[in-house]
Amino acid sequence: MKRQNKQYISNWFSLNGFLLVILFVLFNACDLIRMKNEPPPSEPQRIPVARVNQTYLYKDELSGIVLPGSTPVDSAVRVEAFINSWVRKQLLIQEAAKKININEAEIERKILDYRYSLIAYEYQALYIKQNLDTAVATSEIEQYYKENLDNFILKQNIVRATYMKVPKTAPRTNKIKDLIYSKKEKDLAELKSYCLSFSTAYHLVDSSWMVFDEMVKNSPLVEIPNKIQFLKANPYYETSDDAYLYFLKVDEYRISDNISPLEFVRDDIRAIILNKRKVALGRQLEDEVYNHAVSEKEFEIYK
Repeated sequence: MKRQNKQYISNWFSLNGFLLVILFVLFNACDLIRMKNEPPPSEPQRIPVARVNQTYLYKDELSGIVLPGSTPVDSAVRVEAFINSWVRKQLLIQEAAKKININEAEIERKILDYRYSLIAYEYQALYIKQNLDTAVATSEIEQYYKENLDNFILKQNIVRATYMKVPKTAPRTNKIKDLIYSKKEKDLAELKSYCLSFSTAYHLVDSSWMVFDEMVKNSPLVEIPNKIQFLKANPYYETSDDAYLYFLKVDEYRISDNISPLEFVRDDIRAIILNKRKVALGRQLEDEVYNHAVSEKEFEIYK
């Protein structure tokens, strides 16, 4: 009988002890909810700066919003913008909670995924910055170009040309054509000086290619209906409007739907190669971290 009483007393204490633990957790949970949604009375130093219904934004949560060295005016503007943004987002979140069933677990999972992605991105960016080889050899660019010609089809007509837009009131306009055609160094220097002094728009021929429509924008040449036929038929062309004279000498041209010359896409290819290297470094970092973890037995997958 005594043993039964002892067992009963033991069970009573165990049950009530368990209930006390549950009550303690619930009370603490209520405190946590109250602390999140209401200004905590036990922490008077925590100052609210905004409220949306029962959700508060506190002054200490603005830490890091203002950039070091900002002026007081810039700081105030930045803080005000952040607070306004926080209010609008809270209003939208709370309105959404009224109108749709929100899967909190799914939301938390997405937040974690986004957080991990941000952290991984920052680490990968640092790793790439420290290890990226930015030197791209000419041979590498040429090889990529030859292996991917179909990716470099022109969408517009391009030219290597001399183009000048000169006011009708400019001096010595009758000499411009001769200067454009001259191969003498002194004439080329004079032509450049003339362009700097009098032209409102110009491009002197060099090794670079330009989109034809961009070169002749704001000129009557833009209105030419068949530019392909025009380029084929006019290695040199002059025209005018009420205020300006226009001079065009085309040394080379490539028409749309044909393969672009290498010089026109060289910078694009260099950027593509560097981007491929960045992707490869990102994968390399993942492999290094994973392989190190495998060798050190830092993780397990339970089945």
